[in-house]
Amino acid sequence: MQTEPDALAKRPSGNIFLVGMMGAGKTTVGKLLAQHTGKTFADCDEEIQRRTGVTIPHIFDVEGESGFRQRETNALQTLTRLDNIVLATGGGAVLSEQNRSALRRNGIVVYLKSSVHDLWQRTRHDRNRPLLQTADPLARLKELYEQRDPLYMEVADLVIATGKQSVHGLVQQLLKELERLLEAGLGT
Repeated sequence: MQTEPDALAKRPSGNIFLVGMMGAGKTTVGKLLAQHTGKTFADCDEEIQRRTGVTIPHIFDVEGESGFRQRETNALQTLTRLDNIVLATGGGAVLSEQNRSALRRNGIVVYLKSSVHDLWQRTRHDRNRPLLQTADPLARLKELYEQRDPLYMEVADLVIATGKQSVHGLVQQLLKELERLLEAGLGT
């Protein structure tokens, strides 16, 4: 759980931000969570695609990862200032300290934590994952996990394991944990 000073400086936004690796279920869980809470669902990658009119893989092809990351930061700066949203972030959003700070300040951050094995099962046939378009995508996925897991843990107010339970079961567990967090006065 977040214990850094800026965790206490959250603005009362009603926001819930989902972080985690590609394939962790941020979009799927986020849509259902938004329905259950009456909040608006937003997806950072979809916002980037809406703004640019092209796909994420196309942005990676033309601008590289650094160009995409700048677009991601710009989108996150806008999205995190909204109120009463459930936001599915991109897997690499936590790489930027600016992004981590915006997430921490503007909502409850939930890390949907999955094992590398589960992530691999969910992403191995998906051609829309530019970072996995390598000779050894499983090794790349492990490398990304090792790099990002500490950052997800750093920014998270809640960590929810996404194992074999159904999406509905996961959302019910998340709702209970969010209620507990709010009762303890740690939420937004």
